[in-house]
Amino acid sequence: MSNGNGITNAISSAADSVSQTAAAAVADVKKAATKARKAVAKKTAPARKKVAKAAKSASDAVKSAVAGARKRVAAAKKKAAPKKKAAAKKAAPKKAAKKVAKKAAKKTARKSPKRVAAGKKAARTVKVRKAVKAVKKVARNATRAVKKAVRKAPAKKAAARRK
Repeated sequence: MSNGNGITNAISSAADSVSQTAAAAVADVKKAATKARKAVAKKTAPARKKVAKAAKSASDAVKSAVAGARKRVAAAKKKAAPKKKAAAKKAAPKKAAKKVAKKAAKKTARKSPKRVAAGKKAARTVKVRKAVKAVKKVARNATRAVKKAVRKAPAKKAAARRK
């Protein structure tokens, strides 16, 4: 064994004090980060709740609109389906005449109120979908910003305090 004349003891105690100071600093940083995260979450909670509520109501509106559209499509398909093949064969010449008459009528006549209403409803559905998408995008961006702020802010503050 070598004799360090107390130098090794001094170095050892200095290393211990440095490690203790570093551990304390790390604990302080963790504490500050937790505090900041909680504060940010507390401040943004009402906004997040409002965004979630708006997204939910828009989503519900879209769901009900889609369900209604599906019902209308099913009803239209049911109405359009021929009942008997024999009747369909008999009606073939009549159908062709009706088709020609319909085309001619379409050129001169206006759209029926039902068709106009259906078109407007479809446009509303598209608008609602876009609104839902926009609200969800805003919510995602807000949560990202909150997470980013929580990650960056406490570390910067702790570094500034030490200098």
